[in-house]
Amino acid sequence: MKKTILTSFLLSFVMISCSTDNNSSANNEARSAKKDFKLFTTSNTTGKVSVTDLNTSTTSSFTVASTDADGAYYFDDSDEFILASRTNNKIELYYDVSESVATNAASLNLGTASTSDFNNPREIAVAGDKIVVTQDQNAANGNTNKLLVYERTATGISLLNSYTVNFKIWGIHLEGSTLYAVADLTSDLVIFDNFFANTDGAITASKRVTIEGLVRTHGITYSNRSNTMVLTDVGSATSDSDGGLIIIKGFTDVLANTPNMGTIAMNKQIRIYGAATSLGNPVDVAYDNFTKTIFVAERLNGGGKLLTFDLPKTNGNYAPTSSRAELGVSSVYLLRE
Repeated sequence: MKKTILTSFLLSFVMISCSTDNNSSANNEARSAKKDFKLFTTSNTTGKVSVTDLNTSTTSSFTVASTDADGAYYFDDSDEFILASRTNNKIELYYDVSESVATNAASLNLGTASTSDFNNPREIAVAGDKIVVTQDQNAANGNTNKLLVYERTATGISLLNSYTVNFKIWGIHLEGSTLYAVADLTSDLVIFDNFFANTDGAITASKRVTIEGLVRTHGITYSNRSNTMVLTDVGSATSDSDGGLIIIKGFTDVLANTPNMGTIAMNKQIRIYGAATSLGNPVDVAYDNFTKTIFVAERLNGGGKLLTFDLPKTNGNYAPTSSRAELGVSSVYLLRE
């Protein structure tokens, strides 16, 4: 009898301990998720950056040093935010972002900036301490499309490499050492394997494929967890209603089964198009695999909007689940750790 009571007591203690540990672990995860679930946007008309806590739906807006900005990334480890300044043609780094949010500051604290090595930047992608910036061709840069690689160090941001490419470039996404890029003015996706192994000068893509039914690519993001690629279609640059989103599930398999210069067929895609979508010129996109939510920087419709969509299972003319005015919105970046 005593043995039975003691055994029951020990089992109860173990169960309580495990429950406590599990609760503690769950609480820690919840706190971590709450801390690290943020959305950032830039604007190319207002000189503002927005930071949204997606757990509370609270948005803070800050003035930055560049009226015209594009590309965004947030370093959670150091609480620093970077953008590609189209005003100053530099990568600008802002520090103590969380403190600025907590104190309702009017502006972000500008820390350091890169040298001015580009003109007309469009996007930023980051892998570890490497920062890649796209330069889209225009008259001021000699109609040269570039990918520039910088290194973030304890003392600043230094240029490592400068590459020229033979297509008009806009959005990019880094997945380890693989760089995915969209070829603006086309419906093509370009892939660079072992991207950081290139030396300065002209570089050649490992693969290029066409996305059937896509008019003009701009935004791109990829979720490794769910193997999902999301692309935006701006259609005609002057129309505020002909844009769309294309989702490709099982992306790496689809890509592997598509030959170089081949086409990813429409039956491999999930497509969001139509009058209800509010999509005209969706210039950038982010995706949260946990909540199955797509965030879109819609530049033209209404002067600029941040739109959200639930990840659809089938093609459709879906209305956004939320829409927020964001004048001149040019990029969107999601932090979810």
